[in-house]
Amino acid sequence: MQDPVLAKSFSRNERKRFGYGGLVLILIIILSSCMVFKPHLHPLFMIGEVMNLQLSITATTQDLLVLNDTTFPRAMAKEEKEVKPICNLLEARSDYCEMKGDIRVVGNSSTIFLVTHDDLSGRTANNSWTLRPYPRKDSAAAMAQVKNWTVKLVQETAEIPKCGAFHGYPAVLFSQGGFSGNHFHDFTDLLVPIFAASQHFNGDVHFLATDYRKWWTGKYRMLLGRLSKHQVTEIDNDNVVQCFPSMTVGLKCHKELGIDSSKFPNKVSMKHFKTFLRTTFSLPRTQSISLGNAEDSGSPRRPRLMMISRKKTRMVMNEDEVLEMAEKLGYEVVKAEASISTNLSTFAGVVNSCDVMMGVHGAGLTNMVFLPDNGVVIQVIPLGEIDGFGMRDFGYPSADLNVKYLEYKIGVNESSLVDSYPLDDAVLKDPQSIHRKGWTALRSIYLDQQNVRIDVNRFRDTLIQALTLLQH
Repeated sequence: MQDPVLAKSFSRNERKRFGYGGLVLILIIILSSCMVFKPHLHPLFMIGEVMNLQLSITATTQDLLVLNDTTFPRAMAKEEKEVKPICNLLEARSDYCEMKGDIRVVGNSSTIFLVTHDDLSGRTANNSWTLRPYPRKDSAAAMAQVKNWTVKLVQETAEIPKCGAFHGYPAVLFSQGGFSGNHFHDFTDLLVPIFAASQHFNGDVHFLATDYRKWWTGKYRMLLGRLSKHQVTEIDNDNVVQCFPSMTVGLKCHKELGIDSSKFPNKVSMKHFKTFLRTTFSLPRTQSISLGNAEDSGSPRRPRLMMISRKKTRMVMNEDEVLEMAEKLGYEVVKAEASISTNLSTFAGVVNSCDVMMGVHGAGLTNMVFLPDNGVVIQVIPLGEIDGFGMRDFGYPSADLNVKYLEYKIGVNESSLVDSYPLDDAVLKDPQSIHRKGWTALRSIYLDQQNVRIDVNRFRDTLIQALTLLQH
């Protein structure tokens, strides 16, 4: 309540000034308290937040309007520049690139351009990759025979070559260098990965071969022709700029003689590859003989055993003795040797007619891809503790091929190395000491210098075991 005496002591204007001054003083006290005790509730801060909220709402509304106009807001455009790399150079076995858009291949300079309309000035990722398109990057010997290719992501405004020929179908570029010519590597490094990369195109795909080998293309022309309607292009000396809407450079390969289905969107597998081989070569048998149901008009069919014969290294020195013992067990025996000049279609037909295939560790065992389902492959493991290589190359892949696997490890007395080294030598007593010297030493002794003399009495049990597997 105002004191009437005090009020009369001041004029009306003076009283107003006192009132305004008091109000200002109260506001100053309140502001000071907020700053000292609760700075996060500072009125100016709150005003700023309200302004920021308003701006945020406005910006969001504008972004939504822009999105409706089929363009990206700035934040999304920034994220778009940080997309995953076009090329994957981190896999253990192979480097590869997968791309779509305006793709221009300059064969005589081993360069591929992917032309984009986007501004690349703010892109944080790499715009250029160099790779060798052969899936054996852990082997210096293989990769020394493979050409380097460069993939470049460039803006449309850049100085880039013009298309000389435009193709409406995708392309797959791979090297025919490396270890091609070795039957095992032809399949595991090239044919299987090429199949996995291209079978879903139903023939509408172009194969571009770098490090081109005419004889290789000729040998596998039936398989390549089933995968592509077009001739394989020898790309290295091509002076025409070839253009494609999508492309894979290099081949995905994750394991020996196999396909990691999880790495492919269409879940392709070795089962599909085996069906592809049967169709291509018109192989009649899908199932091996089942000895429990083998009788036909009272005359049982004998199971066929093929021995893969070798003539240079890892030969079976007593082949005839082994085959004679197999015949006594009830097998019909076939001896065959495949070489680089062997007609693949003919050889595939012979293998498909067999139920069991045996051979010493080596490329010839790759022919198990032609065996009928539930057939048996027997791998003879030479001396030298190379069991791991044997399982990796043929043991594990057999399961994916629906083939049963047996192995026979020879003893010291079954190796020809006993004729060259004393029994107490490290080569015979301590193979791991040779392993520690590296692949060259290991290969030279245990793979290139060794032949085997199979103990037929001991091996007999393995052949009987194969017959047992055929009964189921």
